[in-house]
Amino acid sequence: MKSELNKKSIILLSGGLDSLVSLGLAKADFNIQLAITFDYGQRPAKQEIKASKKICEYYKIEHKVIELPFLREITKTALVSGELPTDNFGTNESAKSVWVPNRNGLFLNIAASIADSDGYTHIIFGANKQEGATFPDNTQEFVDGTNQSFKYSTLERVTVCAPLINYDKNAIVKKALEEGIPLELAYSCYGSTEKNCGVCESCNHLKKALIHNNADKYIERLF
Repeated sequence: MKSELNKKSIILLSGGLDSLVSLGLAKADFNIQLAITFDYGQRPAKQEIKASKKICEYYKIEHKVIELPFLREITKTALVSGELPTDNFGTNESAKSVWVPNRNGLFLNIAASIADSDGYTHIIFGANKQEGATFPDNTQEFVDGTNQSFKYSTLERVTVCAPLINYDKNAIVKKALEEGIPLELAYSCYGSTEKNCGVCESCNHLKKALIHNNADKYIERLF
């Protein structure tokens, strides 16, 4: 049985809004020591790695990049090739276009292997209510199912936690502002531009949440 006083955690860090805020909220309570960023050939891989490195430097945690070239080969997602959707946001059509087969399941299982090997007790990731409306691997049911599986596949009984599971983007930005989390470090874009493009679905969600929270000052920094 894991002691709540002996937590040692990994975070899945893409450099985007959700993983950045999850790290900021959970770092102390979950003793986050390692961040993992995955490169599976996605368009923003270079920028995600760059942003994640800066975030890890800010929070003073170790950063590891894991390459998954096979995932690029098997996926047809617009995140890797083809046209990114610029409308119909939040629909099954837009979700399907950027779906990567079993991505979160794969990422969590790789992290669980590292956790089980090195004595980590928890894995933190940025699943949230808004993404969960269109992506099934961002739901509480997915988290619960993964934890049930890890009871049998890890000796440490590694536990997955999603601090933002009941938050939409507006609430995520609001919480970040309240907690002083450095939103200017976020790279949430589906593209590969130096700054967030401001046009893709992910950028659209972030921009609207910033405006909703009267955080316009971040728009010029991020877009």
